[in-house]
Amino acid sequence: MSLGAHLVELRKRLIIAAVALVVGMVIAFLVTDPIIHFITEPIRHISDERGQSIVALNFTAVTSPFDLRMRIAFSIGLFLSAPVWLWQIWAFIMPGLTKKETLYTVSFVGAAIPLFFAGCYVGTLVVPHVIELMAGFTPEGGNNLYEASAFYDFVFKLMIVVGVSFVLPVFLVALNVAGIMTGRDILKGWRVAILVSCVFGALATPAADLVSMFMLAGILVVLYFAAALVSMLFDRRKRKRDEAAGLTSPIA
Repeated sequence: MSLGAHLVELRKRLIIAAVALVVGMVIAFLVTDPIIHFITEPIRHISDERGQSIVALNFTAVTSPFDLRMRIAFSIGLFLSAPVWLWQIWAFIMPGLTKKETLYTVSFVGAAIPLFFAGCYVGTLVVPHVIELMAGFTPEGGNNLYEASAFYDFVFKLMIVVGVSFVLPVFLVALNVAGIMTGRDILKGWRVAILVSCVFGALATPAADLVSMFMLAGILVVLYFAAALVSMLFDRRKRKRDEAAGLTSPIA
């Protein structure tokens, strides 16, 4: 295909992806009420626990309620339309890939997507503990008035960060497949991996919430060792294939 044909194809893929996103946003906008009810559950819990009505989600501008719903609609719409826009990206780049590259890409994406959503789910488990713990530091006589936009940013960003952290082991396996790192190289860094996992768990959760910190760090450590194990299996299969082809001598 010529450059012009590629640009026409790209425009078509982008239009389809944009339409899917808009449709997903419309559907998501209709269900913003239960989503807002879900993410504000910790606020109601704090209010009931303290017996106060001053613990609430605060809207500081006339358009704030609508803005919050639009931001939620965009985020959820992006997830709802993911099958469509991911397919458009894939359909655009697939003709330029070899059969082997296609297989690897499908495998990595197939592993990354469930891990990302699993991380987002773990994020939803961590968020309430973080909010309730932080509210516990409010001094006597203080009020917890959560600005709606900042509150949603906190919840959404924490979920995304945890989701992305769950995908990092997939990139380690990708580096192994690309020949950049061996499985043993990955495994040798287990001490650093445990340290980084604990530091990340401490940063993503309040320092006083040890349960959430160790839960998150433990999951990341398990995923790290799983990536090392998969990489070592790939190395073993590659070594046997090279030996069968006479490229290397068998190891005694």
